[in-house]
Amino acid sequence: HRIARAKREAAALVGASDRFVGDRAGLEAGFARALDSLWMAFQPIVHSQRLEVKAYEALVRTREPSIPHPGALLDAAATLGELRRLGRRIRSAVAAELRRADPGTDVFINLHADDLLDDELRDPDGELAPFASRVVFEITERAALAEHEVVAGRVARLRALGFRIAIDDLGAGYAGLNYFALLSPDVVKFDMSLVRNVDRDPVKHKLLSTMAGLCRDLGIRVVAEGVETTAERDAILQSGCRWMQGFLFARPGPPYPPAKW
Repeated sequence: HRIARAKREAAALVGASDRFVGDRAGLEAGFARALDSLWMAFQPIVHSQRLEVKAYEALVRTREPSIPHPGALLDAAATLGELRRLGRRIRSAVAAELRRADPGTDVFINLHADDLLDDELRDPDGELAPFASRVVFEITERAALAEHEVVAGRVARLRALGFRIAIDDLGAGYAGLNYFALLSPDVVKFDMSLVRNVDRDPVKHKLLSTMAGLCRDLGIRVVAEGVETTAERDAILQSGCRWMQGFLFARPGPPYPPAKW
């Protein structure tokens, strides 16, 4: 996180970060409009053998044209020091959808590493607390988790409230198997970079099979993200992974899009 922040600051100094560099007021105004128009898209997570939707991933969206995609929204929040505010707004939006959802609906929510430092996240009176048994927090492997002991304690408090924990994007970041020891996840999501063309790449197939086997031994559920073709689906099934997510089944959309088989 510190390295990423330093890179953004250096880019700002040379005028290379984005079109808002040098116009903080414009960025603040755009970010405020983005929060006002923020909404959550949902993408099904399916059991591809039973042909069942098992859960949904909540994905942040905004109608603000100056912040055209989620990555730009996160960058703006980081530049303005508003990551915590954004995280709270996202969780509030998800809680609102869960109040309207079927009681059996489970939702995966992405957490930025900075969210783990927010005491509101672990507040037993927080907006998501009543739905804790239906919520899985995804912690991305791309994010640096400094102060491991602090992180482990905060994750333990989330579990005490009933939340579950997932490692997101496994295979995409620089952190590795030490995340298993640190977070003891309930779910691991394999990054789409491992999934893409897995049916034609024996090395990827072996990696997926080995990691899926390790997770089974540890009692961890696995999800393959970014599945786009039936050939990828079939190869992933052969690797021992049954839960999947991707355009093959449904694109993200307003709650709650059906899956196609």
